Amino acid sequence: MPQSVAGVQVRSVSEKSLAQLVSEAVQSHATPISQLLRLMWQVDAEPGANENLRAQLRARIGAPLRA
Repeated sequence: MPQSVAGVQVRSVSEKSLAQLVSEAVQSHATPISQLLRLMWQVDAEPGANENLRAQLRARIGAPLRA
């Protein structure tokens, strides 16, 4: 739920799941490489992360799948 600070609503950094963020970033060819790399870092930091998310990001970034 958004919090109000001095009458201004503050949203959490991300209300979307990591899978949604990765999907949107991979589909958009306008996504900067820096954002893709930050998402890869988030996927790597998540315990039990989905290998499919890693594969999607690697394919979009251009890294080999078996890196």
